[in-house]
Amino acid sequence: MSKKILLIEDNVDMRDNIQEILELSGYNVLTASNGKNGVKSAIESIPDLIICDVMMPEMDGYETLYLLSKNEKTKHIPFIFLTAKAEKTDFRKGMNLGADDYLTKPFEEMELLKVVETRLERSEAFRHNFENSGVGLNSFIDKVSSLNELKEISRNKKSKHYKKKDILFHEGDFIGNVFLIEKGKVKTYRINDDGKEYITGLYAAGDFIGYKALIEGSDHVDSAMAMEETEVYRLNRDEFLKLLYENKEISQAFIKMLSGNLIEKEKELVNLAYNSVRKRVADGLVQLADKYADSNEESFSITIQRDDLASIVGTSTESVIRVLSDFKSEKLIEIKAGAITVFNVNKLRNLRF
Repeated sequence: MSKKILLIEDNVDMRDNIQEILELSGYNVLTASNGKNGVKSAIESIPDLIICDVMMPEMDGYETLYLLSKNEKTKHIPFIFLTAKAEKTDFRKGMNLGADDYLTKPFEEMELLKVVETRLERSEAFRHNFENSGVGLNSFIDKVSSLNELKEISRNKKSKHYKKKDILFHEGDFIGNVFLIEKGKVKTYRINDDGKEYITGLYAAGDFIGYKALIEGSDHVDSAMAMEETEVYRLNRDEFLKLLYENKEISQAFIKMLSGNLIEKEKELVNLAYNSVRKRVADGLVQLADKYADSNEESFSITIQRDDLASIVGTSTESVIRVLSDFKSEKLIEIKAGAITVFNVNKLRNLRF
């Protein structure tokens, strides 16, 4: 299906010319002659991209962008300004309102098509439902890793090697970097007043660690430890915040993922409060499968310490060992040399008691 583009331009000749170029390139083009009609058309048709002139009668491009950015249906639509002005103040005003790009008149045909293609590709990369996945950061980094901004930050960065049980950072440490896992597994955890450990998160290749506390402006709220041989990139906090605050697509994706993480944590708290230990151990193994196993496989194997699994589940190590023994007797799992093999993830996922 061809992409739908809304063109808002009061100059008839300019509007017809741009429409023709875009339609010859395979795009479905809707047009509006002023900002008011453009806002109405955008809300009704929900285009994939909006191209809008700045200087128009009745409602200029800035007002148009402002209204569309306040509407839940249209605020995420990529927005490109057309302007005959090239002063920096005009660019800054548009960017502050949330514009994605500018085209200064006059422009070449290929310049128009390149800007449109680039913005549509970037928008498509972020239309996945990161917020609905407890492991959305994996998908996120797959998408943003192709962006020039992240490539620039990662260039010349050397990964640091951590052995199993090495500490990346401690609770209360100042956040000087955001960590990006290249390979391996990492857990974040807290220690309560009784000296018991509670795992707050599990991370794998492609995951960011430490960004939530950085955004909140606090120190690290938990500790992080390598669960196996691990390679990690460290991104400077200032570089990361600049990328987050100045790149609309990335900031929107992070907001979605933060929302999804909150929903996931709420589910975990409900499970801890109401589910039996047996059900919680099953859910813990499913959580590990969702995080570390191939999504196409029904069975998976993982080496994890029993006290780590107990920390995920929120119970004693002894209770976890008893439940694992039951699961082994029921042919749900196998345990050899410390590795737990789950034969059927869906059976554990659907376990009722």
